Amino acid sequence: LRLVKWITQKQYEQLSIKPNEVESAHLYYLPKAHKPGTPLRPIISGLKHPTVKISKYLDDLLRPLFDQMALETTVTFDFELVKHLQERSKKNMRQETLFCTVDVTDLYTMVPQIEGVLSLRKMLERLKLKQVGGFKIETIIRLSRFVMKNNYFNYDGQYYHQ
Repeated sequence: LRLVKWITQKQYEQLSIKPNEVESAHLYYLPKAHKPGTPLRPIISGLKHPTVKISKYLDDLLRPLFDQMALETTVTFDFELVKHLQERSKKNMRQETLFCTVDVTDLYTMVPQIEGVLSLRKMLERLKLKQVGGFKIETIIRLSRFVMKNNYFNYDGQYYHQ
C-alpha cells in the first residue's frame, strides 16, 4: 500500500512493527470455572504479532463508527435493558411481543474472513463516507483483509492459520 501511495510513509511507520519486536501469537487455555466440567477457553495472545498495530489502529478508527450505528439496537448492561424496555413499552410494545436473548460463543473465531470484510465494507458504504481518519475506504478494506489473512499463531511447536 505504501509503494502504490495508498498510505503515506508516516502512516506506514505508524502501522508497522519493528522486526526486533515481532513475536508469533501463541495459543493457551484458561479454565471456565463457572461452567460444569470446567471446559477450557482458548486464548490467542498476539501482543507482538506483526499485524497488531494495524489491527489496533483499525479498531480505534472504526469502533466509534460501529458503536454509533449500534447505539439504538445494542444493550450491554442489565439496567440499560430495563430502561430500553420501559421506553419501548410506551411506544410500540404489544401483548404478543416476544423477547429473546442470545449468548454468543466463539464469536471472533467464527467470523468468516470474506464475510467479515464484506460486512465492514457494507457498514462504511451505509455511512456514506469517502475517508475515515485520513484513509480511503478501499485502503481500510485492504488493511482489514491483510489482518484477517495474516492471522497465524503457534501452539505446541506448530504454526496454524486462524
